[in-house]
Amino acid sequence: MDCTLCGACCVAPDIAALDKPLGMRCPHLTADNLCSVYERRPQVCRDYAADEVCRLIEAPTLEERVQKYLALFGLTDEAESVRQRGCSSMRKARPG
Repeated sequence: MDCTLCGACCVAPDIAALDKPLGMRCPHLTADNLCSVYERRPQVCRDYAADEVCRLIEAPTLEERVQKYLALFGLTDEAESVRQRGCSSMRKARPG
């Protein structure tokens, strides 16, 4: 499956290589949902391949796609907690 350039994979999951918390927008994601460091992106981003999840979360807006992604994996409450705390880093987002 070809990437739809929807941006959900740059917002919904946590990305340790970028210290990006769950549900928070990657700081390298541009307004048009493209990666501003595409040529220098970490290996985890290079290895990601569009798959069935992309079809399952299709929606008109990035926010709707992210919410569908989080719900699909049962991460809605955790992501909301991270968002409310305003965590700027994965390390800060993890309790304990």
